Amino acid sequence: MPLTIPVGVSNRHFHLSQADVEKLFGSTGLAGTGAGYQLTKLRDISQKGQFAANETVDVIGPKGRLERVRVVGPARGQTQLEISRTDAIALGINPPVRYSGDLKGSAGARLVGPKGEVELHEGIIIPQRHIHMSPADAKKFGVKDRDRVIVTPLPKMLPAGSEDRGVIFDNVLIRVDPSFVLDFHLDTDEANAAGLTNGDKVYITGHSKNVEASVKLITENDVRRAILEKRRMKVPAGAKVTPAAAELAKSHKVFV
Repeated sequence: MPLTIPVGVSNRHFHLSQADVEKLFGSTGLAGTGAGYQLTKLRDISQKGQFAANETVDVIGPKGRLERVRVVGPARGQTQLEISRTDAIALGINPPVRYSGDLKGSAGARLVGPKGEVELHEGIIIPQRHIHMSPADAKKFGVKDRDRVIVTPLPKMLPAGSEDRGVIFDNVLIRVDPSFVLDFHLDTDEANAAGLTNGDKVYITGHSKNVEASVKLITENDVRRAILEKRRMKVPAGAKVTPAAAELAKSHKVFV
């Protein structure tokens, strides 16, 4: 039996900056504090420190509207919306496939909340399928951060007379961090095409071929983890730092 990885199907969701949280949901009105609206937890999600919030936002594009898109907390430095290609077609926009936090030049739309609106000029992406791993997991699977691998679903029981879809996923990004919980994240289009649901199992069958080594990207999430772990970061030569990551790192003196 190969080493397996649980599937986590990622539906459309928001990460909001605190400024946009307050524009969309208003102020808590705490006397004398000046505190803006704070997202409220609906439930924890698989990755540590993150939660599905009670709050939702509508998204309006040139051709359509997505209603009640769930917000994931806590607030971040820059607003980001992760959607599927099907969602993008419904909205009439063409977002790039990117890893979380790589937002420069991405798509935009109008966001509508109960207390206000935000014209988002960039921040909408189709998430690159990826596997979260701890360093111990990475050692066990024989991979390292930023590797690209091939992933195959583990066969499962199917209804009588039904056949397996036979989908194999190439160019799956490996992300390694001590805070990560092992799972394979893919969007609803990909999961539906393969007949996968939350908790199904996949396994790594090899490394991707003919994939150019990408420039290392340091995102706001990377910086936040360094702050939580009380460590400093050295930016590798040629690395790309997102604006939100650079601003957060500067304010907390994270970069060496």
